[in-house]
Amino acid sequence: MNLQSDDFELLGITQQFQQVPADLTARWKTLQAQVHPDRFASASAAEKRLAMQWSVRVNEAYQRLKNPLTRAIYLCELHGHTIGAEDNTTMPRQFLMQQMEWLEALDDAQTQADVAAIGEQVESELEATIHATAQAIDHNRQFSAAVEHIRSWMFLSRFMQRVQARQRQLPASAA
Repeated sequence: MNLQSDDFELLGITQQFQQVPADLTARWKTLQAQVHPDRFASASAAEKRLAMQWSVRVNEAYQRLKNPLTRAIYLCELHGHTIGAEDNTTMPRQFLMQQMEWLEALDDAQTQADVAAIGEQVESELEATIHATAQAIDHNRQFSAAVEHIRSWMFLSRFMQRVQARQRQLPASAA
């Protein structure tokens, strides 16, 4: 193990988007059992410090890889493709038009059922986008295409938060 290893190498897993969450968690727990600072309670100050560094590094890797979105972003960055969501907010016209339609429908929604229907559409699009991201990364190794999918994924995730907020605004009896 090397503190400078990428997260996949550090955790001893294949560098790919598709991961089995239980395997990832099991690998993290195994590594934490080996490097946790409590195991080094009677060690020298330098060994304690190193154990702390290892523990933090293993935790950071696990946190980044357990979340599918941050894992996809990390994989793209490992291959020289940054997401640039802060700098680049341009999206395909069709995608933006769909977002506007959903936003108008969400604003006009008067019942829980109306909001749920919009949520189902957005969720379906989000699932398709996640699948496209996985294909671009794991099967096609097209990281520039994956970046575009990830940016859409981020937009759709934020929109789902709006849907959930709208659901909370409407009375449950209005369903």
